[in-house]
Amino acid sequence: MQTAEMIAADEFCAHHHIEMSFIESLKESGLIEVSITEEKTFLPVNQLGQLEKLVRLYYEMDINLEGIETITYLLQRMNDMQQQILQLSNRLSRYEES
Repeated sequence: MQTAEMIAADEFCAHHHIEMSFIESLKESGLIEVSITEEKTFLPVNQLGQLEKLVRLYYEMDINLEGIETITYLLQRMNDMQQQILQLSNRLSRYEES
């Protein structure tokens, strides 16, 4: 992945006033992906929105890492189920129109 699509993790941490260890913890938990280039950690730009949500959960709402993992898992399951409902609804509407 090119660094043009990435932001330096230390810049993100400085901007949001968080510690780099939080980014490392999220990476170890599998909640975010990082890229290491020349011993510098980079975050994909497409993950910044999700990462900012995780920062708010941890720092503003005081939810621990295990709680964040659970919340993320449940939100993903809910999103998957909504997609499945939409697909089933579309399939059903084809039969109702016949």
